[in-house]
Amino acid sequence: MQSGNDLFNYPFSHIYVEESVRDHELVRSILARFAKSVVIPITHYKDIFNRSRQSFGLQKSSQALILARNTGASIFPGAPVCQDFGYDHFYYASSIRNCFYDCEYCFLKGMYGSGNIVVFVNLEDTFAELETLLKEHPVYLCVSYDTDLIALESLTGFATRWAEFTASHENLTIEIRTKSFRKDIYDKIPPCDRVIFAYTLSPEEVITRYEKKTASLSERLAAAACAMEKGFPVRLCFDPMIYFPNWKDSYTSMCKTVQESIDTHRLKDISLGSFRISAEYIKKLRRDFPDSAICQFPYENKDGFFQYPENIRKDMENTLLTLLQTLISEDKIFRIDNTENA
Repeated sequence: MQSGNDLFNYPFSHIYVEESVRDHELVRSILARFAKSVVIPITHYKDIFNRSRQSFGLQKSSQALILARNTGASIFPGAPVCQDFGYDHFYYASSIRNCFYDCEYCFLKGMYGSGNIVVFVNLEDTFAELETLLKEHPVYLCVSYDTDLIALESLTGFATRWAEFTASHENLTIEIRTKSFRKDIYDKIPPCDRVIFAYTLSPEEVITRYEKKTASLSERLAAAACAMEKGFPVRLCFDPMIYFPNWKDSYTSMCKTVQESIDTHRLKDISLGSFRISAEYIKKLRRDFPDSAICQFPYENKDGFFQYPENIRKDMENTLLTLLQTLISEDKIFRIDNTENA
C-alpha cells in the first residue's frame, strides 16, 4: 500500500524537457545533475504549465522542472505598481517562470495556474532581443521579476550570465532582487556599478509566517553586507509591507536589526511600499487559498489594483519612512507610489 509520504516527491524529481532543447548545453548540464529524476519529453511547455485545474499548493510542495525554449518576447515594459527608481526606460525580463520560494502573498500564484518552474534555457536569445532594444535607448531592467534568480543560481547560472552581459553593455543597468542567503556569487563575478543586488527585507515574523523557504532576516542582511564588501551596489527593498496586529513593533525591531547588521550609508538606495496586487490575481488567490489572512484581507480596489485601505497604508508607509530616515539620507529613499524620491 502506498504511504502518505509516497504521494510527495523531492523537488525536481520530475523534469519535463521540450524536444527542441534536448541537446541544449544547459539542459544537458541540468539533467546530468539530476540523474535520478524522471525525464519526460514534451512538445511544448504550455502543455504542462498551462493545464487547467492544477493544484498550485500541492505542486509547490514537490515542484517539477520544465525546460523549454522561449519563442516569443522575453523583455516587457515595467508594471506601473513597480518602482522604476527614476529611470526613463524601465523593463523586466522573464527567463524563468515561478519561484523556488513559497511566499503566501506572491503575485505569481495569481498569475500562473501551475506551481512548477519553467526555465527558458535559450538566454542567449533574450540577450539578442535586449541588444536590439539597447540600440534605441538605455535600459533599466529587472531580471529577477518572475522568480528569484539567486535561489536558482546553482541550477541555471543565469544571475552570473546577466551580470557578465551587463558589464559589457554600458547603457544597461540591471536589478537582481532576492530573498536568498547566498554569498558565493560575489566571488564569481567582478563588481559592476550597473549590476544592482536588491534584497527584499521583512520582519522575522513575516518571514516565518508568510515567506516559506526564504532566508531569515539576519541571513539576508549578511549576504547584503557581503555584496557591499565585494564592491557591488546594494538596494534594500522593504516591499511589500504586510499588515498584521503587531506590525509597528515588528517593523521597528527590523529596522534596528538592519542598523546593527550593515553600514546603511554605503547602500545605493532603499525602496518601500505596502502590499498591492492586481484585481485579477487576487481573485485567483482568494479562490485557491481560502484560509490565507493576506489573501482574504478586505483591500480597496484602486484603478484595478487591490491595496490596503488608505488609513492603514499611509500609517504603515509613513511609519517605516520615518524609521528609514534614521538609517539613510532622505534622497535615497524611494516610495512605490511615487516615482520621485520620498
